[in-house]
Amino acid sequence: MVKVSVIIPAYNAMKYLPETVDSVLFQTFQDFEVLIIDDGSSDNIREWALNLTDERAKLISQKNQGLPGARNTGINHAQGDYIAFVDADDLWEPTKLAKQVKCLDENPTVGLVHTWMLLIDEYGKSTGRVMKSFADGNVWQQLLERNFIACPSVMVRRCCFANAGLFDQDLRSIEDWDMWIRIAALYSFAVIKEPLAYYRQLPNSMSKNCQVMNEAFITVIEKAFKSVPQELLYLKNRSYSNANLCLAWKALQSKNRDYKLALHYRAKAIEYNQNLRFSQEYILLSLAIAALQLFGVHSYTQVLKLLYKFRRQLLSLG
Repeated sequence: MVKVSVIIPAYNAMKYLPETVDSVLFQTFQDFEVLIIDDGSSDNIREWALNLTDERAKLISQKNQGLPGARNTGINHAQGDYIAFVDADDLWEPTKLAKQVKCLDENPTVGLVHTWMLLIDEYGKSTGRVMKSFADGNVWQQLLERNFIACPSVMVRRCCFANAGLFDQDLRSIEDWDMWIRIAALYSFAVIKEPLAYYRQLPNSMSKNCQVMNEAFITVIEKAFKSVPQELLYLKNRSYSNANLCLAWKALQSKNRDYKLALHYRAKAIEYNQNLRFSQEYILLSLAIAALQLFGVHSYTQVLKLLYKFRRQLLSLG
């Protein structure tokens, strides 16, 4: 038996997986196992795993089932009282597990503890942006509006999955949000206000991904609001508004910087919630779209690099 089971889904992920596994194995807290779920990969993950010298790391291979299916396989094989997730391209600070174990040990009513998260680029370099959340305790109502919990930052009591169920394998995206909503309906949450997880932002062809995410958002929101009390149904429009705002940002982060798609989702966000126009996130999105339209993709990308450099300097000063 171990205290913590760390689950790493991997699908053709050898570009970053070794670095991710190292960031787990080098934790200051040592009582854990690492379950690497090979989700039908066609790269050399099995040959690489044969050379792992740390007995805590184990490879479990299966036919491709997608991200939620890989996580569920990990949960079903887990021996630990606590379960932590990290994707195959993300990283952890060395003290992450130690601080989260301490939190759960000292707070028996808390089912899930998450942390702040630093965004890094595809080369592992900090963008200077930290995703922060101050929500703890009963966060169910807040989670109905938007997902503020990143999967690589969480640690969950294993009993939560026995009571709330596993990840929904019918979802092709944002399955983690659906999971946190279900757990939050039964358990309190806690947050460690430090960036102990690093999320790697990878450029991709986002137009197709946006469509998949949009379908998943609809499924999760409709599912979540089926059992919501009448007095909270007004949150549904806010939820759809925040979902479309997220999709607009995703379109800007794609390889082709699709500002027309971003404009489409921004307009839909306003349809659901007119008050969103006064939010900081909406204003920043509008400025980003305007800059992309004005300067073009290349210049916009160069401006982003300068912004990242400036934010890194601010973060180091803080």
